[in-house]
Amino acid sequence: MNSQHTSAGRLLGIAGLAVFLAACSGDRPPAESAANAPAAPAAEAAPAGTELPVRLIPNVPKNAEAYYGPDNFHIIAQTQDPAANKAEGRETGALTYTFADDGTDIRRINDKGQDACSYFFPDGKRLVWTSTKDNLDMPIGNWSDSNDYPQGAELYTSDLDGKNVKRLTNNKYYEAEVSVSPNGEWLVFGRQIDGKMDLWRMRPDGTEEQQITFTDDWQEGAPFYLPDNETILYRAWKRSEYGKIKPTPMTVFTIRHDGTGHTVRTFDQAMNWAPYPAPDGRHYVFVRIVEDNNWEVFLGDLAGGEPKRLTFNPGFDGFPSLSPDGTKMLFARSTGGGFMSNLYTHVMDVSSLNLGPANFKGVPDITPPTN
Repeated sequence: MNSQHTSAGRLLGIAGLAVFLAACSGDRPPAESAANAPAAPAAEAAPAGTELPVRLIPNVPKNAEAYYGPDNFHIIAQTQDPAANKAEGRETGALTYTFADDGTDIRRINDKGQDACSYFFPDGKRLVWTSTKDNLDMPIGNWSDSNDYPQGAELYTSDLDGKNVKRLTNNKYYEAEVSVSPNGEWLVFGRQIDGKMDLWRMRPDGTEEQQITFTDDWQEGAPFYLPDNETILYRAWKRSEYGKIKPTPMTVFTIRHDGTGHTVRTFDQAMNWAPYPAPDGRHYVFVRIVEDNNWEVFLGDLAGGEPKRLTFNPGFDGFPSLSPDGTKMLFARSTGGGFMSNLYTHVMDVSSLNLGPANFKGVPDITPPTN
């Protein structure tokens, strides 16, 4: 679990989520931000008028980091499964599943190892996912600890039934946090070498690998393409700040997929976690911590300005993503039993926010604040 899925140090070293998934996120929340959090109350309906309509996806085991396919109906997610390899101290691990957002058509894509980030191709015919399935002789590692990420986590593609699997990477590195450009021509992903996370791109057949970022201190992850098929939205944190500032500050950036046009999009010290772009090319959903260590989903603007809060819930809300038509938002909500425990994917109707592709007018510039 993308992440959204966040590579911020020992990221999921919290009992709730670590036991629940043991997977990548295109983004994973920082452990030190939540390790001492009190048990969350059972999730309750938000007060009237504060939250857009929300519904639980039924029938599916505990799951998180869900992304819509091109039909705006089917979803791919990291799902708790007893068949997954389990790290010491964990009850289960995660495998890749797909299902419809009404809780039907549930399919397990892989049946061994531990899985992490996954995504649909825009033609709706193939999937890309992360797994340790071919490196079971290597140490299990810990998806929650950047010092112990599962080396040998590889990228694969398959058809919608988990058949015709093609392995794209073959090395001893950690590779995850993968997504696909809207035109299907590129994959973008994170790769860790000697403890350093950077962004890479490659073709869907595994050719033309190219490193995009080259940073010693910044740890980049959770990359997603914007509608122009060239600009990538991602977040990063600094190794030099990790453990010294809590919660870990995270910055949202954009960069062109050839490594040029690097642009800072947030200028505060907040934990701007798990950003995911809207199909209008201007907005993005992400997570911030509000009062009482409450993790909530917000809507941000790449052009700047104050974000809009979307979730109002006493328990954890995170891992947001949007449907290709911009009408629905997926997010994981804790359903009680402790901080970040019992996570299930929910759907929010965001059609009133006008985030659809018809509103795409290019990726906006931003003027940094002067104060």
